[in-house]
Amino acid sequence: MASKGASKRLSKEFVAMQTSPPPFVFASPDEKNILTWNYIIRGPPDSPYAGGEYYGALLFPPEYPFKPPGIKMYTPSGRFQPDKKICFSMSDFHPGTWNPAWSVATILTGLLSFMLSDEMTTGSVTSADRDKRILAGRSHEWNRKQRRFIEAFPDYCGEQMKDLPNMGERDRGTSDSDVSSTTPTPTSLAARAISSVINGTPNPNPHSQQHVTDPVKPGGASAPEPQPVAPPLGWAASWKETVWNKWRWGILIALAVVVSRLSSI
Repeated sequence: MASKGASKRLSKEFVAMQTSPPPFVFASPDEKNILTWNYIIRGPPDSPYAGGEYYGALLFPPEYPFKPPGIKMYTPSGRFQPDKKICFSMSDFHPGTWNPAWSVATILTGLLSFMLSDEMTTGSVTSADRDKRILAGRSHEWNRKQRRFIEAFPDYCGEQMKDLPNMGERDRGTSDSDVSSTTPTPTSLAARAISSVINGTPNPNPHSQQHVTDPVKPGGASAPEPQPVAPPLGWAASWKETVWNKWRWGILIALAVVVSRLSSI
């Protein structure tokens, strides 16, 4: 049974997963037990797992977030043994390296990063990239036949595989039609997204536009917009203005002298 602290923390993380899921992963708690979370990982492009859909579970202890979860992947992937606990730094195999600040999003992003590596550990298997691609192509049909998957993700059980809420586009910051020949590869984009979630740093985006905000006064109010500037005068108007500024006082003095003499006659 979950402790009060674990329930509060996992409820908060469920909201975060719904509103801002990390790239290529998605998860939700079991309806009957908040300590058991079901997840989906999608294989990033340009990886042996491209097009794959991998289903698994996070098994949280009642003491979470002070103790790490157990992690399983059920879908055959060529990387992990199905339904076996996976040993890596964010799992219950390594409580000494666990950081309570890590979340469901961090764990799954770390699992995806570990999946893309070749490091061997408890729960992993060795296979050729060709075999991984074959399993990736069969993964969705395999998942659709699993009762646990159907109950956990009814919206993802259609004949056609459905994209997760975040398939990396928001980290790219641009649509496919805007991508030029200098655009980073999907693999590098996935790596940046993974790094940003784990390290808590923003993901660099070469295609993002700089937005200019209005200047703000110390009081918090926006500064007034600059008034429009009158267009420059033409040469004729400019000449007249120069002559008038230079000679107007002389003309006025001359008129005063004439008036004075007329008045003395």
